[in-house]
Amino acid sequence: MSTSGDGASSKQPVVYISRSEVFSASHRLHSHQLSDEENRKLYDKCNNPNGHGHNYKVEVVVRGPVDPVTGMVINLSDLKKYIDESVMSVLDHKNIDKDVPYFKDVVRYAACIQFYLIDYEMDGE
Repeated sequence: MSTSGDGASSKQPVVYISRSEVFSASHRLHSHQLSDEENRKLYDKCNNPNGHGHNYKVEVVVRGPVDPVTGMVINLSDLKKYIDESVMSVLDHKNIDKDVPYFKDVVRYAACIQFYLIDYEMDGE
């Protein structure tokens, strides 16, 4: 809580803004540390050499104080642009095994995409 120059207290509201997008991507579950036979046994049809696809939903949540001048936490157009640049252009309609360097040596299960997005944000790429 802050106090203005005239002694009145003012508290800036903090809100959450979220935006969801859906993207499609393909991958193959395959570990380079296992033999082809072990991979087939472990991952079954998901080890298909041609891969298989999924639809993914990503939700980005931004938390912050409302700017008293703009009335926004973040400009929604800017948030959409950030998601387009950091998620959609990288993952949508891609074979993540071949098109996304991060996944070159990682078994590509759904949680790995989540880890990738967290790493992407933490690295500020």
